[in-house]
Amino acid sequence: MIERIIVGDLYVNCYIYFTGRKECFLIDPGGDEQAIIKRLAALNMAPHALVFTHGHLDHIAAALKLYEYFLSQENKLPIAVHKADGFYFGKNAEEKHRNVFALMGGEALFESIFRGVPKVSLFLEEGEIIPGSDLTVIHTPGHTKGSVCLYNENKKILFTGDTLFCEGIGRSDLPGGDARALEASILKKLYTLPPETRIFPGHGPQSTLEREMNYNPFIRLNNAS
Repeated sequence: MIERIIVGDLYVNCYIYFTGRKECFLIDPGGDEQAIIKRLAALNMAPHALVFTHGHLDHIAAALKLYEYFLSQENKLPIAVHKADGFYFGKNAEEKHRNVFALMGGEALFESIFRGVPKVSLFLEEGEIIPGSDLTVIHTPGHTKGSVCLYNENKKILFTGDTLFCEGIGRSDLPGGDARALEASILKKLYTLPPETRIFPGHGPQSTLEREMNYNPFIRLNNAS
């Protein structure tokens, strides 16, 4: 079972991914931590880890507050991200995030949402299964160097972060972005998965790989050389 909560000023899709009767993973909690906590309480669920598809602030802004809250409940949550995006976390990360928002002309937005970020305790690697879950890590650089997608082959579901959207792709003009790497990640990794796979992106509505292969105006399977 998957539940989406749209969070933060940039409307990020935070996903509650249910792994057991009372356990779940939180994927990309980018804001509105009180809404997330309230929903988890209503579901009688305890998160097993905070997992991030990449390190941009709009996807991780609620991480510290959630970590601190659940630590107070005697639940020390692992903070999981690919090592190439690890510099977006920890006590020295503020300057990195500030610079990204400055490039977008979003200094005021940065000041309103940045409240610190926790240290990483679990680095995700290509091909591994996240401990305690049934999600396999697919390293998909392009939006950031450490962008990942999270895949369940049996359930045919794919959390794509800001790599692939419904009829869109992530931007590649920010530090660490690479348009060619993003295209290769989609064509050579994501589009080789079963076309019926449902995608759960970091922003916007759900889709399927088949739909994106045929109708995504930015990268279509039939345009591959």
